[in-house]
Amino acid sequence: MTLTPLDLLLSQPPATRPVVALSEGQDPRIIAGALAARHAGIADVILIGDANDIRAGLEAQDAAEGGGITIHDPATSPLSDELSTAFHDLRRHKGVNADTARKAVQTPLIYAAMLVRMGHAAGTVGGAVAATPDVVRAALQVIGKAPDAPMVSSFFLMYPPENATPHARAMLYSDCGLVIDPTADDLVAIASASAISCRALLRQEPKIAMLSFSTKGSAAHGNVTKVSEATAKLRAAHPDLQIDGELQFDAAFVPVVGAGKAPGSEVAGQANVLIFPNLDAGNIGYKMTQRLGGYAAIGPILQGLAKPANDLSRGCSAEDVTQMIAVTLLQASNLTKK
Repeated sequence: MTLTPLDLLLSQPPATRPVVALSEGQDPRIIAGALAARHAGIADVILIGDANDIRAGLEAQDAAEGGGITIHDPATSPLSDELSTAFHDLRRHKGVNADTARKAVQTPLIYAAMLVRMGHAAGTVGGAVAATPDVVRAALQVIGKAPDAPMVSSFFLMYPPENATPHARAMLYSDCGLVIDPTADDLVAIASASAISCRALLRQEPKIAMLSFSTKGSAAHGNVTKVSEATAKLRAAHPDLQIDGELQFDAAFVPVVGAGKAPGSEVAGQANVLIFPNLDAGNIGYKMTQRLGGYAAIGPILQGLAKPANDLSRGCSAEDVTQMIAVTLLQASNLTKK
């Protein structure tokens, strides 16, 4: 059975607890998820926002600041001068002056990302309230893209329910939350990053299926050509990876269908990394897997950043928050090992 991110951290707890910055510290789900993460011993947590609101939220859950839970109010934080100066230096080439920089750092998303950039936190999580574009924009402006990453993309970890069919398995779906209409080269970058994420978070060797409405030329269309071209480029760039495409979902997922539609494939019927041709397919696909198939979905998780910053669904639960904290810490550990 594949372990969830939280299970992975609990099985190999860090020697010292890392710090995670949560930009929506007054949200009850964020507070509950942070308290669970601290109780599990996987992280110390910075709750960012209005200090009075956060203290009231903690009190409502029979908790208080201390013991690994810290409150940062950007309006009164002693770090504000340091973060404002650093943000000004970072963004002055975009016309940001010192006053604008100070105001920007008062916003929780920018404040949290600056904590990560300046080394005060290993990663940040937001999006329970903020929209995905705002979360991603703050991460890109402040933390930035990793030097070796062509682009930033996203993925979901999908975990089967206990009563799932025998061939059900944990999988990585990408991109389901960010890149709207990827080119063939974009699909190569998304798949390459997803292979790394699979190893780091599922602890499995990736078997990558490049999805389409066609399997091995069963249909002719420009959209099919894009996926087949991406498959060829990906194989050329990463001959060590197990890759196949283009494949329909059933050929990628169901062993007997894969054997019939793509005989001899080392991926068909066994894929654990599914690369969708566009955001329509990816977003619809993960939600159908979650709502009809009963899979647990963790994400959207960002990949390709210099340091971890992750986005929550606005419909997230406290448990989702705890799992995303665990994801963020596993990503930080993986980046440290590079």
